Parts: sequence; structure tokens; C-alpha cells
Amino acid sequence: MTTFSIFLILIVIVSFLLVVVIMVQNPKGGGLSSSFGGGGTQQLGGVKKTTDFLDKSTWTLATLLLVLILLSNIDLMNEGPAQDSKVNTEDVQLEAPATPATEDDTQE
Repeated sequence: MTTFSIFLILIVIVSFLLVVVIMVQNPKGGGLSSSFGGGGTQQLGGVKKTTDFLDKSTWTLATLLLVLILLSNIDLMNEGPAQDSKVNTEDVQLEAPATPATEDDTQE
């Protein structure tokens, strides 16, 4: 297992956790929902401020996701192209394209 695949697995896990933490938070209002007329009911019935834990978790996971993405790109740039993708030019034989038949060739 390469380091890039480890970074990829970690990125998927952190992304999933970030989605879960964001979905658990109570809406603060004033976003897209308020522009469609739902802002007043959310502020009256819901909690105006999210808990400090969820807020810090969101920022921590977002920062971790950004760092993992940057590290995976740095790792990928340091590896260079994969060994399997290199083509040995000595093994490649190019054939000339076939010439199309002309009208003179078909009448003979």
C-alpha cells in the first residue's frame, strides 16, 4: 500500500466525519433557508448558537482535510510518474498507415 493510498483513505474518512459534524449542528439561520422564507421559524424554534465542541470539531476537521490534501499532492509530486506508465520506445514499432484505394486501383 503506497503512501498516496493511505492519504486517500484518510481523506475519505475525514470528509465523512466532517459531513456528519456539519449535519449534527443546529442551523444558525440567515443562510439560504432564510431567503426562501424559513428563517424566522428556525430562529424561534431552534438553537441560535451551536455548541463549542461542534464548532471546534468542524474547524479542526476542515483544517485536517486541507492538510491531508496538500500532503497527498506533495507526496504524489515527489513520486513522479509510475514505473508502469513508462513506455520503452525500443519495443514500440510504428506501422505506416495504409494508403486509401483510388479510383484507378478499383477499375483494374
